[in-house]
Amino acid sequence: MANIVVSGAAGRMGRMIVSLIAREREHRLAGALEAPGNATLGADAGEVAGAGALGVRIVGDYAMLARPETVTLDFTSAKSSLEHLEIAAAKGAAIVIGSTGFTPEMEARARELGPRTRTVIAPNMSVGVNVLMKIVAEVARTLADFDAEVLEIHHRTKVDAPSGTALALGRAIAEARSADFGANAVYGREGITGVRPSGNIAVLAMRAGDAVGDHTVIFGGQGERLELTHRAQSREALARGAIRAAAWLANRPNGLYSMRDVLGL
Repeated sequence: MANIVVSGAAGRMGRMIVSLIAREREHRLAGALEAPGNATLGADAGEVAGAGALGVRIVGDYAMLARPETVTLDFTSAKSSLEHLEIAAAKGAAIVIGSTGFTPEMEARARELGPRTRTVIAPNMSVGVNVLMKIVAEVARTLADFDAEVLEIHHRTKVDAPSGTALALGRAIAEARSADFGANAVYGREGITGVRPSGNIAVLAMRAGDAVGDHTVIFGGQGERLELTHRAQSREALARGAIRAAAWLANRPNGLYSMRDVLGL
């Protein structure tokens, strides 16, 4: 049984995680966190999640909750997740980060801090997406002369684009082909663009409605096309993956891990 702290407990992902913990009772809700000034501070996290009273109040100070015996699940924002990682590293608390939108400087700091405690950082906690990443790398190597494009769609309120998952898929293709993703990535096309360079990897984002998250990788050859798609039908897929990561991480040695480590991929 993992002692789980949910950061962003009043958000969509936070409420989903709290409700799953309450319903399935395989793990213990050890704490709930929200941003200072949030209207839910002081409220019972279970009641906020619609799961009934759990006796865990939402607080605004992560340092109160970060302890070596806890695992924090953080789906807040790149900035706040990095701040929480700083605290977790100092306190020896385990932390699972699913936030996206990190700048290169923030990524570098996270790579520095992560190994100081037990850390999982992944742009997508879904089991299916992480299997897709493994398959995409294999296909990219096998179909080395096929053009590769990544297409994603998310809900209209997502603030970063392309999604962290789409970027991770693009990087997986580039790595499999021993290519520099940064030098070959394309994020949009307009006007007379000319013939497509063979090494390009386009990562294209759409935002509409309440789409949880769809990712399609297209490999285009001469006379044929292979498309690999993952569709998240509910945030529950992400929440379950995050809880699985927390249970796996609880008793690991210090280190910076990925969902591939969690799933044995």
